[in-house]
Amino acid sequence: MSASTQTAKKYLETLYPSWGQQFVIDEVLFEVDTGHQHLVIFKNDQWGTVMALDGVIQTTEKDEFIYHEMMTHVPMLAHGHAKKVLIIGGGDGGILREVLKHSCVESVTQVEIDQQVIDMCVQYLPNHSAGAFEDPKANIVIADGVDFVTDCAEQFDVIISDSTDPIGPGEVLFTSRFYQGIQRCLNPGGVFVAQNGVSFMQTDEVFTTFKRLTPLFQQASFYAAAVPTYVGGIMTFAWATDQAALKQQPLAVIQSRYDAAGIQTRFYTPELHLGAFALPKYVQDAMQS
Repeated sequence: MSASTQTAKKYLETLYPSWGQQFVIDEVLFEVDTGHQHLVIFKNDQWGTVMALDGVIQTTEKDEFIYHEMMTHVPMLAHGHAKKVLIIGGGDGGILREVLKHSCVESVTQVEIDQQVIDMCVQYLPNHSAGAFEDPKANIVIADGVDFVTDCAEQFDVIISDSTDPIGPGEVLFTSRFYQGIQRCLNPGGVFVAQNGVSFMQTDEVFTTFKRLTPLFQQASFYAAAVPTYVGGIMTFAWATDQAALKQQPLAVIQSRYDAAGIQTRFYTPELHLGAFALPKYVQDAMQS
């Protein structure tokens, strides 16, 4: 390790009290207390531009495509003909970018609590949204996600909750009240997905989410993917629907939809789509406990 690296400013992630990962900060691009949360965007030689909120890494330029593709294309291609999509959170624009790749989509409503997150990501992480916020199909609402789904009169085919971890402003997006709002906003045959943390490190979140979703939906489960900067093992994504067949479709069906959509992906494949629902035993045990 060079002397310059040894003396460089570091960013220590504080998601867990006794263990974390550390990034060398090559350059701070932006840092502010938004009034909702502490936001910092910095450059790192390995990961490119990195964004963190309240001490937790949210996204990096290098590996964002894994998370955003799996959060989006699994529910979109499982559904097959989603016309109306709701995104809760997702201020960096990556989910919106991926949803708009599907030509069947007629409108996307995105509810983000913090306008400054969107503004700063457009400026410093422009490839995340890739112009998606300017798409005429996109309706951006600056509001609290729980309040929105509680009061909204619309229904959607696919709902994606791209929230922070259940601390600070993101905590309410893991509550029963939020999930009840999701249920009332979901069209018959629709599907809801949400990031649910790194399951080995945050197993309690698997148990709690499953317990809260099960009374509301005929099928509550999870699927998984490994995202390098979300350290500690695989990340689980909550999955909830009243259409059980959406989770267990043949490979040929998913492959046909993927081919017909004509989307370009760097991580997602139809084979990975099916395999993502194969969960480790400790996740299964947390669901059954």
